[in-house]
Amino acid sequence: MPYFPIIGLEIHIELNTKTKMFCACENNPFFAEPNTNICPICLGHPGALPTINMEAIKSTIKLGLALNGHIAEHSNFDRKSYFYPDLPKGYQISQYKHPLVEGGSLNNIRITRIHLEEDAGALLHANSKFSFDPELRTEGQIPNSKNEYSLINFNRAGVPLVELVTEPDIKSGKEAMDFARELQLILRYLHIANADMEKGEMRVEANISVSKEKGKLGTKVEVKNLNSFKIVGDAIEYELKRQEELLEQGEKVIPETRGWNEKEEISVSQRSKEEARDYRYFPEPDLPPLDFTNNPDINIELLRRELPELPEGKRARLMAEYDLDKKQAEVLVSDLRAAEFYEQSVSECKTEDAKKCSLLAYNYLTSDLFGIMKDRDMTFDTIKINPENFADLVALVEKGELSSRMAKDILLLMSEGGEDPREIMKREGIAQVSDTESITRAVREVIAENEKAVSDFKKGNENSFKFLVGQTMKKMKGQGNPELIQGALKQELTLIRIFIDKI
Repeated sequence: MPYFPIIGLEIHIELNTKTKMFCACENNPFFAEPNTNICPICLGHPGALPTINMEAIKSTIKLGLALNGHIAEHSNFDRKSYFYPDLPKGYQISQYKHPLVEGGSLNNIRITRIHLEEDAGALLHANSKFSFDPELRTEGQIPNSKNEYSLINFNRAGVPLVELVTEPDIKSGKEAMDFARELQLILRYLHIANADMEKGEMRVEANISVSKEKGKLGTKVEVKNLNSFKIVGDAIEYELKRQEELLEQGEKVIPETRGWNEKEEISVSQRSKEEARDYRYFPEPDLPPLDFTNNPDINIELLRRELPELPEGKRARLMAEYDLDKKQAEVLVSDLRAAEFYEQSVSECKTEDAKKCSLLAYNYLTSDLFGIMKDRDMTFDTIKINPENFADLVALVEKGELSSRMAKDILLLMSEGGEDPREIMKREGIAQVSDTESITRAVREVIAENEKAVSDFKKGNENSFKFLVGQTMKKMKGQGNPELIQGALKQELTLIRIFIDKI
């Protein structure tokens, strides 16, 4: 019997504001000593009063506008009561009945709401790779022989946290992965979040059920601890299969929260599923309601006008403007800095054939420059090549002044010193030889020195021709024009063949 999958996502995103959500502590949970970016407010000390970070409000509204959501005219914060060791207040300041954003869509998946809250602290477990003190993991230095203890780092407590909830429109693990990827791109294009899943800056939870009737909800199970796109897809597909097998065996699916065991690639039961009434929501008494109809700090129409070009629009424009195919455009869209570097380079590329220049620039960027950056652990912030010099290199190749091999060598030198490619050519004595007389002379010498290869070519062995091209390039120290070399070789070999046939 077929089952219909019903999947919704809850995605938490840490915003990259300078300070935390309700206090002036630095928003820097990963690059500071544990428990240093803290204060009485984010630690929940009695009598400490929170204040609202308006930059976090603006960031959340920007996300809502980018996703075509409805921005609330009035909103407020609520207390969400629950106890957990890394929640110092014993409650979380969140939003319930009046979120900042309602509605919207992404990848044809409807969005229910987007609201703003504060993050909790971080539990650091002994023998965990996330432990901040490596000495604690050294044999003989762990205070508990069974290594069963945890430490708490409150640097993350109070970090602005956006929660986005979708409608149960998703039908597969792949759809969920695609949604999360596109959301991550939008967050980065808006410059409101880094959304690095490995660091926990973007955390995905999936609400999963299956039903025998199309359009009817099944018993919902929430799966947590999904910290990569692949794991999102794997966990959803596993959970769909697990629930289907239970129903096939005549058993019931239990509404619960499950965690993902990455090592065994299975979901495991954690606790029964909470409901809204379990959290005892009520309006936060220490924070005023938000009114956006007449708020000097928040101008929604101005925020709308300030929205940058978003990934979907950039894909279409790159394909239309630079004649890239869908796959090529996607490579650039997935890395905003690469796309910016590419467009700046093409705009500086001074050649007669704009289309050829744009495609050459794409190829050298995504193969050679990306390769150098990966091998040398560089980024667009640290590499010394600027778009103008990169464009000059591409133009030299397009005009035939540099071979592809020369360009690769020069590009490596450019990454080290940031020089103009012509300066490197002059200093290193690099120039492509396009003199037909010199090329013909080198070709004839290679033919005379490689009788067997010439004989094999005459018998129809095309690899011999490539060998002869390579030998000619070697003789000319890599400076010969490859196209002219091939033309000269074909001409000389044809003349030899005609001469032999006459004999």
